[in-house]
Amino acid sequence: MRTLTALALGFSALLAGCGTRSTTSPGTPAITLSDTSGQFAAYRVAIDSISLTDTNGAIFNAIPQMPAESVDLAALTDLSELLAVPAVPSATYKSATLTLDYNNASIWVNLNGQAVAATPLSSTGTTPTIYTVTLTFDPNNPLVITRGASTRLAIDFNLAASNSINPATTPPTVTVRPFVVMTPAPVDATVMRVRGLFVTAQSGSSDFVMNVRPLIDLASALGAVTVSTTTQTYFNINGVAYTGAAGLTALALLPTETTVVAAYGTLGDLSGITPGFHATSVYVGTSVESPLAEHVGGVVSARSGNTLTVHGATFRSPLPVVGTAYAAAAYVNNATVTIGSATVVSEDGVAAGGLTPAAISVGQQLDVSGQATVDTAGKISLDAATIPAGQVPPQVRLASTRIWGTLNSASAGSATLDILSLGNFAPAGFNFAGTGTTAANPSAYVVNTGSLDESATAASTLLQVDGMVNAFGSAPPDFSAAAITAGTATEQRLAIEWVNGGATAPFLSDSSAGLVVALNNANLGTLHEIRTGPAALDLNTLSSFPASPLITTVGADQSKLQLAIGSATLSTGVSVFNSIGGFAAALASTFNGTNKIYRLVAVGQYNIGTNTFVASRISVALM
Repeated sequence: MRTLTALALGFSALLAGCGTRSTTSPGTPAITLSDTSGQFAAYRVAIDSISLTDTNGAIFNAIPQMPAESVDLAALTDLSELLAVPAVPSATYKSATLTLDYNNASIWVNLNGQAVAATPLSSTGTTPTIYTVTLTFDPNNPLVITRGASTRLAIDFNLAASNSINPATTPPTVTVRPFVVMTPAPVDATVMRVRGLFVTAQSGSSDFVMNVRPLIDLASALGAVTVSTTTQTYFNINGVAYTGAAGLTALALLPTETTVVAAYGTLGDLSGITPGFHATSVYVGTSVESPLAEHVGGVVSARSGNTLTVHGATFRSPLPVVGTAYAAAAYVNNATVTIGSATVVSEDGVAAGGLTPAAISVGQQLDVSGQATVDTAGKISLDAATIPAGQVPPQVRLASTRIWGTLNSASAGSATLDILSLGNFAPAGFNFAGTGTTAANPSAYVVNTGSLDESATAASTLLQVDGMVNAFGSAPPDFSAAAITAGTATEQRLAIEWVNGGATAPFLSDSSAGLVVALNNANLGTLHEIRTGPAALDLNTLSSFPASPLITTVGADQSKLQLAIGSATLSTGVSVFNSIGGFAAALASTFNGTNKIYRLVAVGQYNIGTNTFVASRISVALM
């Protein structure tokens, strides 16, 4: 572990990032990770390395001090992770290479409300191992690292374009063809997490500095970030909640270089060598993790007395996997958690205390610390009721929970939904006994909408609702909403798959105006849908059949276009474009009667009135 002083912090981070390379003119790429989701409950692989190639052909290891990083890509759908902020020689970079390790991959698919472990397969039917994906940046938007400045480099693992799920086998199989997009990207409102070690609170300001240690890494230090806070920033430090300056004061008293911090917010000022980050919430010490406790995170699917069943459970140990620098982590369909009067309960983002274990009800998303046991069958049990000698009490953090459902009816302050999913799982996997005087009914789920009046919304409208499940035994109402969004206003995903080796002529038309897919192609598979949350619309049911909706970038934010075509198996890899002109030209030259498409995934919004899908991201995965 390196030691950084406050005065020399930024420059020291540069030197550590560059290793033996020249440090005469470095800049900082702020490397972020995200995922375009597929139907996965968990998808854990390892990132072995990331390298950059400049316009002169020189290759640089972008993060030479980074060990293999274990990552659950399915957890990055609604939240990005700041992976590293290394020092890189100033230059113009034309391409990048990313190495993925599937040797110990853990992949779980979401089927009928249950998380089911799947068997990963390569495209040839063997066990997948190491994949190297080469990505070429848009020639008109290469990665430019400028001396003394930072720039964002966004990595999107497109799980929807990378995998084909076969649920008909036991266990299900997932055929893997990794498709990754990497591109320079503007600073925007993307919500992300930065995890690492506290270094210093800067005197006379509302900022503090931390060293990035991403994901579940236990050893590395991958560059410094200046985190800015406001009077509204929420802090949870060792189970105690603060707001604003009081939280920063409490943080400043903690040990440096050993205290773990996880800040949530957005990237900030990138004009200097040390990137900025705007934090809306900060979790510190045992509120994040502890060397003496295990954690279970997921959604409560049942409660009996003080025993919780946590569904879609991620288990994290403080101990490293042998031979690695990252913590042991596992995923199970269900874990058992015991709570009690000693359990400290808090609600993320709410500084007011007073919560007790009675607040925890069925459907609630949470993270719990305690002492775990794992039996020979792999069943995980976590004791969050007992305070071990000399340790802090076990903690439960109640997180914002997302539900999807269609509106049955609404009046001012209240709505009733037919629930499609709670915390990403269908309600068939939940037991609502004990949730209230009348047990919650997922077909008529009562939501306290407060000032969010849905009385003018038409029945059967698909809604995304974020908020908190009401206390156990107190329903109805079953849920209190903090935000309600019409499904048509959320990010939607169009996905089409071709089988039998793919198709050489998948489009009825393709130009800068957009793409129209031939849905009567002989090699079209069974996947051809627009997915809004858990709801799927079959393209074959649209009036335009056998033509798909027009997939276009017209109307999308042109500064955020990520358009890609290629394959990890091709020598040319994946080519990324940030404007429709270059992408349209690449499509025209690619589909010349030889190359075959495997999957098309577009992310944006569907307009049923005009039958157009306005996309900011389009991925064309080739065989």
